[in-house]
Formats: sequence, C-alpha cells, structure tokens
Amino acid sequence: MSLIAENIRVSYGPREALRGVDLTAAPGEVTAIVGPNGSGKSTLLGAITASLPFRGRVRLNGRDIAAMKPWDLAAKRAVLPQASRLAFPFKVIEVVRLGLQSGTAGDRPEVPMQALARVGLAHYANRTFQELSGGEAQRVMLARVLCQVWAPVEDGQPRWLLLDEPVSSLDIAHQLQVMAIARDFARAGGGVIAVMHDLNLTALFSDRVAVLAEGQCLAFGTPPEVLTDETLSRAYGCALRVSAPPPAGVPYILPHAATA
Repeated sequence: MSLIAENIRVSYGPREALRGVDLTAAPGEVTAIVGPNGSGKSTLLGAITASLPFRGRVRLNGRDIAAMKPWDLAAKRAVLPQASRLAFPFKVIEVVRLGLQSGTAGDRPEVPMQALARVGLAHYANRTFQELSGGEAQRVMLARVLCQVWAPVEDGQPRWLLLDEPVSSLDIAHQLQVMAIARDFARAGGGVIAVMHDLNLTALFSDRVAVLAEGQCLAFGTPPEVLTDETLSRAYGCALRVSAPPPAGVPYILPHAATA
C-alpha cells in the first residue's frame, strides 16, 4: 500500500520539465521533494495528483490513478496547492467544510471545527476568508484538506496528504506546527508527500527525501543519505556545507526541537 510514480515525464511545449522521474512513498512516512526553482518539484506533485497531463504511471495503494474516478481519488488523498483564491466572501468554517464534501467524513459535522483547532484557528471560524493574512489562509486550507482525509487509515488502507510548499507563508512557529501535523498524520498510518524549500525543516521532519534538479531525481533516501555537501551543491549549483556553522560573527537560527 504505497504511492508509486514510475518514469514520470511532463513536457511544456518543447521543454521537458520531468525526464523519467521515479518516486516511491510509503504510508507511515513523510516523503519530501526538494530542489531548486524550476527543478520540477511542483510538476512532479501535479503528475502524482493527476492535475496535469503526464506520461508514465502513478499507482495509489496498488491502483493506477488513470483508472480511478475523481470522487474515488478524493476519498483517498487530499491535495494542498501552493495558493488558493476564492472569489466569494466565504466564512472560514464554510471553506473548511468543503473538505467534508470531497472526502468521506461528511457524516461528522464536528470535524471542521476540530480541524481548525488543529491548525490553531478555531477562533477564526466566522471570519471571512478574504480577511485573513497569507499565512492564516494557508492554515485554513490545510484544515480543509485535513477534513478530506480526517482518518489517516480507512478500511485498512492508508490515505494521503499531498502538500505543495505547505509552510511557504508561515513564521517559524507555525512552520513547526504544520510539519508536526504532517508528522502526526504519517505516524497514525497515513502517507505524506510534501514539496519543500526549507532544507532544515526537511531534515527535521522527513523520513525520505527526493532531490530534484533539471527534471531528474539526483538522489532518494533518508535525510542523512541525501542531504550531503556533494548532492546539494550539485542540485542547487552553489557550494553548500551540511552541519557546518557560518563564519565567526554571523548568527544563524535553527529550531532545536521538531515540535511547535
């Protein structure tokens, strides 16, 4: 019961954005996709979510997603995009309830408020979505997708959170909160795939990491295996050192515990 992407190829006109990428994500784990801008991270997630045309095959819990109906996919996995826009002044709780309509917890009206509490926004339930800051809106959308797959395991099968840059608009405390939510979902038996830019958070919270560059996967494995000087310098095109402090007198700040 895994999520397996095989030989994924995506082209935008004459440009091949992904060139035969393989990825295997296991339930019970957080799998991160990292790499520089333009490396194909979000494109790979778009193929895995079937939100853009691709060549190759993606299997979700043993089933080819090409043969699955949209409502069947929606009951098995929830997708958090990089950004979400709403044209109408929905209340926050109404936005979160949309996850119930897509998933299988529709008979549990208490779930949206529980999801809002999980992201620390229960007191925002009756605000309009347009009043929110970018970071608050991002956490509301996370609550929505949590509603969609509220139970990490259902009928013996894992469900999946697919997250595209889930902490991009957040301060460091809320980054830790969101990554802890992802970690807890995986610990409860679900699977998580997250496109990440922050390599320190990736190292703290991920079980497996795929490093992409120029549409190919340079390395895949545990954080200690792939987050190395050689691999990261090659991927990002600049000299990078892992676990080395900056020059004397230059401060740097890292969370010392993987908890919010």
